[in-house]
Amino acid sequence: MAGILAGLARFGLGKLENMEVYEAPKKTEAGEAVAKPKTQTLQEQDFLFDKSCTCPICDKEFKARTVKVGKAKLSGSDLDLRPRYEQIDMLKYDVIMCPFCGYAALSRFFKFVTAPQARNIKKMISETFQPQKETKEVYTYDEALERYKLTLANAIVKQAKSSERAYICLKTAWLLRGKAERLDKNLPDYEEQKKQCAEEENEFLHNALDGFIAARQSENFPMCGMDEPTVDYLIAVTAMRFEQYEVAGKMIAGIMQSATNPRMKDKTRDLKEMLMAKVKEKNAGGK
Repeated sequence: MAGILAGLARFGLGKLENMEVYEAPKKTEAGEAVAKPKTQTLQEQDFLFDKSCTCPICDKEFKARTVKVGKAKLSGSDLDLRPRYEQIDMLKYDVIMCPFCGYAALSRFFKFVTAPQARNIKKMISETFQPQKETKEVYTYDEALERYKLTLANAIVKQAKSSERAYICLKTAWLLRGKAERLDKNLPDYEEQKKQCAEEENEFLHNALDGFIAARQSENFPMCGMDEPTVDYLIAVTAMRFEQYEVAGKMIAGIMQSATNPRMKDKTRDLKEMLMAKVKEKNAGGK
């Protein structure tokens, strides 16, 4: 299977495709509903506009495709908090990429770059980056995924906090899930594409889990705009997905003791019941 950053060669950054997401990967102890397609009264481009941006690395101005505030309607969320919107997947437009120097980041992080980080990006990204022409009204999932991978490469190069890298991995996994849900079932290689999406999603989720666990041990809250119960909930859900039940149980117990948000407590109770069922099933299978 290709590396997690496969595809960066298109930007002239093939040398970065084999980078590790974290400097020293550590072994840790520590039901998704698909919305039925609705009759579309608006096109995807109707939710978007061109936002003016100034790159903090090269100081050049460019336009970034951005979702209009309040335009998209939230239809629900997955167990791991992935938001689902009607008629558009907003995740496709959360990356801001400078088409001149290759600097890319999630919108919440784009403006915040230190001098040492800028030097690293110029040396490792900008020197070989192939300038891009931004002519698309909308992005395909594959185009959005390329932008997310470039964002992760930038985060690694600038030695971003583990929480930022984890958050990028989480959102990339969500994007892959969205791609899988919208694959054309009439494609001759539909099953193969769906399988590949699932494998890539799991790889990014594994990296998100490792990153959030590392961040929880070394960083302060909030992380990426999330409070401690939310991060712990994400850790619990993802750990449970990979059968790291002890980690999930520990996080769930902590949330139940510390969370003050009634909605978060309710979601955590539901998660606890799911965890107990999975543990029971695993124990029964081992007999």
